[in-house]
Amino acid sequence: MQRAQERLGIAAVCVHANFDELAELARERGFEAVDGVLFDLGLSSFQLDDPERGFAFRAEGPLDMRLDPTAGEPAAVLVNRFRERELTEIIRDLGEERWAARIAQCIVRRRPLRTTRDLAEAVEAAVPRAAWPRRIHPATRTFQALRIAVNDELGSLERALPAAAALLRPGGRLAVISFHSLEDRIAKRFITAERSLKKINPAPLTPSAAESGRNPRARSARLRVAEKLDLSRN
Repeated sequence: MQRAQERLGIAAVCVHANFDELAELARERGFEAVDGVLFDLGLSSFQLDDPERGFAFRAEGPLDMRLDPTAGEPAAVLVNRFRERELTEIIRDLGEERWAARIAQCIVRRRPLRTTRDLAEAVEAAVPRAAWPRRIHPATRTFQALRIAVNDELGSLERALPAAAALLRPGGRLAVISFHSLEDRIAKRFITAERSLKKINPAPLTPSAAESGRNPRARSARLRVAEKLDLSRN
């Protein structure tokens, strides 16, 4: 947060909180109506690259994955306590991983798992070598799924979007930058269903080849924008 404050300058008010607390935080700081709300759902590269945060499968670190290390339970609790069926559902539904059942079975067989390498090696052992993806590590989807579950990322987004729409004044804009299909699906569904919003871009905007080349982590970004309507005129 200190880095964000320094980059944004003194005019910015930085708050350490989950964005599903948006309505309460706005009230506390006197924001009754705003011109725009931007959700950047990407992870900080500083978090991803820090082995101690537990997001990286190529480096040894604690099996944590919490976006806010001061709240909630780390991924190690989920991995070592959940039943095989529950793990299968998380990895399949949140990671869209075709080998979810085999991965969950291998995790349970190898428990307790304590580090990111323990988990990565369990996935590597579960997925047939011939089926390993070409462009990503075989553990990528499993790590994504567990991170989403640990932080309730999709639930937070579903709770935050209505609060954001309610805060916008007529003509205000809601923008959502998502980085995987589940987030983008939630944003699309909400903007389409919310009668107080009008789509600005029917299809999501995506990075150019040049931008993706400069920042490979941006290549999966999808931007959706909507404008708040003045329903009092209808």
